Amino acid sequence: MNITINDELRAFVDPLTAIEREALERSLLAEGCRDALVLWRDTLIDGHNRYELCQQHGIPFRTVHNNSFDTIQDVMLWMIDNHLARRSVSDFQRGVLALKKKEIVTARVAERPVDEAADADAAPDAASPPWNTREDVARAARVSSNTISQIERIQKAATPELREAVRAGTISINAAANVAQLPESAQLAAVAGGRKELQQAARQVREQKSAARPRKEKEVLDPADELATLRSERAAMKDRLATLLTENERLKQRLVNAGLGAD
Repeated sequence: MNITINDELRAFVDPLTAIEREALERSLLAEGCRDALVLWRDTLIDGHNRYELCQQHGIPFRTVHNNSFDTIQDVMLWMIDNHLARRSVSDFQRGVLALKKKEIVTARVAERPVDEAADADAAPDAASPPWNTREDVARAARVSSNTISQIERIQKAATPELREAVRAGTISINAAANVAQLPESAQLAAVAGGRKELQQAARQVREQKSAARPRKEKEVLDPADELATLRSERAAMKDRLATLLTENERLKQRLVNAGLGAD
């Protein structure tokens, strides 16, 4: 059987950790490959890790075909939606996948003929949300729009080593977005130093940004307004003093009356 591996599609599947790979390997050796691999024509679109291990150990497997897709972009969207629906996918990977889906959908809309794009009666693509805002992407990824913004920053500015540290859970998305603002050499040094060094680098970036923010200048009042404010405060204080004096006299009288009643 001729099975083709498309590297661009394969990239949608996170590499297994050593523990995950060992668990999948044990399962395949003990129970065989129970779920069929999915092919589009002769291209593998679901089951990449199982296929690799089955090939390695000579384990038989079944295949099914899903040839309902017209283009490789249709396949990508199907794979992305499959992974977004899985609970085992991390927030970072869901964000990356949702941003990739936005990129594909946006490119397809831009490629539409002018007359088709302008046709108000054209039926919308039910599989693709409008993707007009960051909130659309965040909703698909089941994360906050702020998290999507941080993931975008990581994708644009982080070194591959820093992105891998996020994917592996060595550093949080929020911290990685801060470290990604450092020069490449500083990012590499932080990743090489491990979790504590990454956290320290993120803390330093936050402190530098905080120190760089301009402090709010004290509001300068007009002299006439300032005088009116002071007079108002003085009058309020005089009223408060009069109230306290009155209350003091009332308490003194109660004490006198209480003393007379005790005799």
